[in-house]
Amino acid sequence: MDLGRTPEARFPGEALQLSDQEITDADLQWVVERVGEFGDDNRAGIERTLHRISVIRNRGGRPVGVTCRVGRAVFGTGKIIDDLVRTGQSVLLLGRPGVGKTTMLREVARVLADEVNKRVVIVDTSNEIAGDGDVPHPAIGRARRMQVPSTPQQHQVMIEAVENHMPEAVIIDEMSTEAEAMAARTIAERGVQLIATAHGNTLSNLVSNPTLSDLVGGTQTVTLGDIEARRRRTQKTVLERKHKPTFEVVVEIQDFYRVGVHGDVGTVVDTMLRGYKVEPEVRAIENDEVQVVQSASGLGAAISGVPQDGAKLRSELITPATLSARDAEAASLARAPAPEPEPEPEPTQITAVYAFGVPRTNLQEAVNRLNAPVDVVDTPEEADMFLTTKSHYSRRPTAVRNAEDEGLPVYVLRKATGEQIKQFVERFEPKKREETPGRRPSNVVRSALNEAEKASQRVLAGEDRIDLDPQPSFIRRLQHGVGGRYNIGSSSTGQDPYRHVVLRRRRR
Repeated sequence: MDLGRTPEARFPGEALQLSDQEITDADLQWVVERVGEFGDDNRAGIERTLHRISVIRNRGGRPVGVTCRVGRAVFGTGKIIDDLVRTGQSVLLLGRPGVGKTTMLREVARVLADEVNKRVVIVDTSNEIAGDGDVPHPAIGRARRMQVPSTPQQHQVMIEAVENHMPEAVIIDEMSTEAEAMAARTIAERGVQLIATAHGNTLSNLVSNPTLSDLVGGTQTVTLGDIEARRRRTQKTVLERKHKPTFEVVVEIQDFYRVGVHGDVGTVVDTMLRGYKVEPEVRAIENDEVQVVQSASGLGAAISGVPQDGAKLRSELITPATLSARDAEAASLARAPAPEPEPEPEPTQITAVYAFGVPRTNLQEAVNRLNAPVDVVDTPEEADMFLTTKSHYSRRPTAVRNAEDEGLPVYVLRKATGEQIKQFVERFEPKKREETPGRRPSNVVRSALNEAEKASQRVLAGEDRIDLDPQPSFIRRLQHGVGGRYNIGSSSTGQDPYRHVVLRRRRR
């Protein structure tokens, strides 16, 4: 309603005129007097509802326009990103105004509080998430709500929520200032899961936003030396990511039933800053089911080395930073040809992996991207290996206990990030490397592999369990690979320097 104009009801794509009579000052005052108190952001509400009323004032502070927005709790809107928020990763929702960010955020708060049983605190700046009044709307479930006295104090309330109320997850709507970005980074560094929204259509918009780019790692200008610039084939002054992103996952809300997901924000931002094309995984709700309608191609472009201009990425951009020279040597030894030529190559052994607490779509995407000999299965009974995260493993759920009781090897990731999943998948297919003429595996490595070979044959012959000699981590990794080729169970036990591989018969 605007002073001197006819009132309108606005819907997506159209507007309907409600009356032929123009709005008067008395009409506006009648509305303003019957809603809650307006804050410094000129927003108010109606107690025990999710409706929002915003006012437009003239230079003297008198209302000259009112916008009344209908608020609804739509259950199931968080289904499309349910697997992401349940992993414990921090998730940032992006989208234009009116696309449903707050509705999805409200549903995520309810799911985390009621279904995942987390301690959830909502920092509700304008009472948009939990409604007006002191009693929060039931749409947020058991989540607790902290109201913000004024918009500039939002970052202070965010820190207060962590320091005073021991949350496991903090929900924030409409992050918009540098102070809020810094507060979010502080919260994430304390190990608290963050779910937040911000205005912006895509991740690239956020990276170029000087106020909020800190949420995804920030950017800084770096001057390269002549040699490094030639090696990278770039100009000497380049943009690089400043630090680890606050949010590990960014969701671009395209419409009410369609989103784009960037799973490993740090790697995606690095790829974008190097000038390469990035496409998210696109999900849609079809027939009440979540479908992946387009696989992510941003990470795939970086790994396959196909930039926008068609040039080839250099190999150092796709080599994991954590791969040491010793691990690279071990990877080449694991695939080194035998001293005696064999008539036929040995067929690739497929490893069946069951993922618990790790997004199955992200795991399958990494397997497809790396063409790894891994089959992601639906049940632990079909699996050769049980994959989970540290947070899930520490809680010792029934699925983990059953897997260990059955002798199924359990592989634990620190977190279910894209980089961690990628490194897990890479262990099944170490990168090949050309052999230097005259080069031979070291005696230590050869002896360890021979020991694993003989032990595997003994297990196949009927022995239940064989403990191998203690070895460094890179040699243990090769011994696990030997066990995998013989399709027998393997696990590591003990503490360094006595940590060693155990080979055992697989129980079905």
